Amino acid sequence: MELKYQILIVDDVADNIQVAMNILQEENYDFSFAISGKDAYELLQHNKFDLVLLDIMMPGMDGFSLCELMKQNEKLKDIPVIFLTAKADIDSVSRGFRVGGVDYIIKPFQAEELIARVRNQLELYTAKEILKHNNISLQKKMLFSEQRFLSELEETQVEIIFMLSAILESISDETGQHVRRIAEISRLLAHFHPSLSLEDEKVIYHAAPMHDVGKIAIPAEIINKPSKLTEEEFAIIKTHPQKAHQFLQGASRKILKAAHIIAYEHHEKWDGSGYPRGLKGEEINIFGRIVALADVLDALTHDRVYKKAWSFDDAAAYIIERSGKQFDPLIVKIFQEHLEEFRELI
Repeated sequence: MELKYQILIVDDVADNIQVAMNILQEENYDFSFAISGKDAYELLQHNKFDLVLLDIMMPGMDGFSLCELMKQNEKLKDIPVIFLTAKADIDSVSRGFRVGGVDYIIKPFQAEELIARVRNQLELYTAKEILKHNNISLQKKMLFSEQRFLSELEETQVEIIFMLSAILESISDETGQHVRRIAEISRLLAHFHPSLSLEDEKVIYHAAPMHDVGKIAIPAEIINKPSKLTEEEFAIIKTHPQKAHQFLQGASRKILKAAHIIAYEHHEKWDGSGYPRGLKGEEINIFGRIVALADVLDALTHDRVYKKAWSFDDAAAYIIERSGKQFDPLIVKIFQEHLEEFRELI
């Protein structure tokens, strides 16, 4: 299918416009015309043109000024401009190209010359537009592919965490439900935290179940021991954050990196008395501080092989009393302000 090009001819002499149209009409172009730079600019802003044939010497806005104005307009800057003028001095020719013209034809001109130069510029403009369109389409395709790839990577991370959580569940019957509740409690705390985003909320929800992944390396008889642990056994239990660090320290993806932080830091305490590194205050990552509270809340309010469940009110009082000691005061404040919502999760 043959393209129908739209050409704007700008000249303050009507006869000059007619001459150009008569010569070019053999090529089956569509024409518009303007007799001043101001009128031409108005037409350009409200219509689509593939080429402008532009005289220079016009009252008011001359051709140079109109071309400069077009090149400053994002919508018009790529439309090719051919100067069609009687000004033959070298300074005018140089200025014509300097302000953005693609060609400069001096009157009087040969019909074949005008036809050939117009055709060349239109074909070049069309090729550039096709290339630009294809480039934009390619960029969109690449962006879509990248987003899909990242989405698949994220889904893979979530699947890995789900599988590891299932392994933890096989080690301890309590742990299976525990990790699910930890995810919900952590997400709710993140939801109300003023410095965290919806994306952070999503990440902590998926990563929190990995908080005790280091226990995979702890003997099951210690994890499930129904009586009080010996000092030696407790020392072994306390190695699980370090074990998790060894497992996950090479993680480079968002959710697994968050899982690494959480598993490594959720036993640190606000006052610096926690383990494994004795981090203090905001040295502890916000994800670690949130899961620290979530872990204690859930552990206290559910039966374990070594203890009976506390009431929610007793567990809440315990956590509130340890604000600024074991727990981040702001996170405790959030918990305290939304007690009933956390009660429902428990």
